[in-house]
Amino acid sequence: MNLRTKNRNLVLICLIFFLSPFVAQAHSTPTCHECFLPAADRPSLYLPLLKGKNIAVVTNQTGLLRSGKHVVDFLLEEGINVRSIFAPEHGFRGDADAGETVLAGRDKKTGLPIISLYGNNKKPTSLQLTGIDIILFDIQDVGVRFYTYISTLTYVMEAAAENNKKVIVLDRPNPHDGYIDGPVLEEKFSSFVGLHKVPVVYGLTIGEYGMMVNGEKWLKNKVQADYTMIPMRGYKKTQRYDIPVSPSPNLPNAMAINLYPSLCFFEGTNVSVGRGTPNPFQIYGSPYLKDMPYTFTPRPSYGAKDPFLNGRESHGENLTKNYSALYNLNLGYLLKAYNQFDHKKEKFFLPNLFFDKLAGTDKLRLQISAGWDENKIKESWKKDLKEFKEIRSKYIIYQD
Repeated sequence: MNLRTKNRNLVLICLIFFLSPFVAQAHSTPTCHECFLPAADRPSLYLPLLKGKNIAVVTNQTGLLRSGKHVVDFLLEEGINVRSIFAPEHGFRGDADAGETVLAGRDKKTGLPIISLYGNNKKPTSLQLTGIDIILFDIQDVGVRFYTYISTLTYVMEAAAENNKKVIVLDRPNPHDGYIDGPVLEEKFSSFVGLHKVPVVYGLTIGEYGMMVNGEKWLKNKVQADYTMIPMRGYKKTQRYDIPVSPSPNLPNAMAINLYPSLCFFEGTNVSVGRGTPNPFQIYGSPYLKDMPYTFTPRPSYGAKDPFLNGRESHGENLTKNYSALYNLNLGYLLKAYNQFDHKKEKFFLPNLFFDKLAGTDKLRLQISAGWDENKIKESWKKDLKEFKEIRSKYIIYQD
């Protein structure tokens, strides 16, 4: 071997030695799926906080680890002293209709008492928190103001603050993260389907939302909770993550969740969103939209024991055929239905004006009635959205 060859081989050996760590690192870099972990799958961050404490868990069927094990079962296996389970709307196993009273009882698997946080008992009482040190919250939200899990979190935080308990939130993805849209709620329209002055789509994870509620002193009497949020790993706000379990019976898939902020306004009108069909929140229709081509008839079903317009043939639109991911609130469906409603226009909105609670204002209903188009309506939201964006920016902990 001549000197030139020896020198070349030596250079190659040095390059391999120098680059090998980087090559190995490149090959061992986990995929995006492997990088991401919901907070429940980061037990080293929260188990030390729970050891030796009495725990109440606010959760439902979505409180799963990636292994498929429920967080309550995991905690018990780890020797955590779970004393009770608080169940939100739709119940601990997620099989109750929207608005249905969730009954208290005992979990058949663990024997733990289940306390409903829906109906007349939306907020834990002092008695229900007796002997509890920490309330652990783990629920998959959908990132829309009128979806009630953020209201449940608010009442849990409020009860914790009033009774000197700690709150720990295990954060999960928001399928409507990374953007804000819709009218901002006016205080006089505050209800369980919208407690705070935020837009319909607010662009925060449930953990970040709790930080905002605490930081802005939005709890009753401006109390603040002893609040800890366990963050996710590798989460990106504009990336969309699979939700392995339906967050409620009528949001069965990603398509329904994606369309939810646009279609839920129909719940305050004489138009069905497909409850009692195989495609809830993926279709809409009414007996008074006869010129629209798609037809369906709501029937009692799982998650819809007495669906709106039960047994009445409804005409409307099937959105499953032209589905694409939305990164905005689409008013087009609502305006189209209003304009084609072939009954008295004042009958379009339900007389209880639940529509205004969903919108968080009466302005949207009045704008639609006055014939405003989508661009003009959205233009009227800009000032309030800008003000909310400034508040929101203080509580973002993930890449926007």
